[in-house]
Amino acid sequence: MATIKIKQIKSRIGAPKTQRLTLDALGLKKLNHTVEHEDTLSLRGMIKKVHHLVTIVE
Repeated sequence: MATIKIKQIKSRIGAPKTQRLTLDALGLKKLNHTVEHEDTLSLRGMIKKVHHLVTIVE
C-alpha cells in the first residue's frame, strides 16, 4: 500500500481538544513537523478532521 506524508502547517493552540488529540495520534508534535504513514481509510478520516491544520506533502 502507498504511504502518505502529512505536515502540520498551523498551530494547535486554540484548537478543540479532540483535534489536538488527533494531531497527537497522527504523530505531529510541532509546527512544520512532517510524518509518514500508510494510506488507510482511518488515516484519511483523521486528516479530514484536522484538514485546516495539516497538508499532504507529495
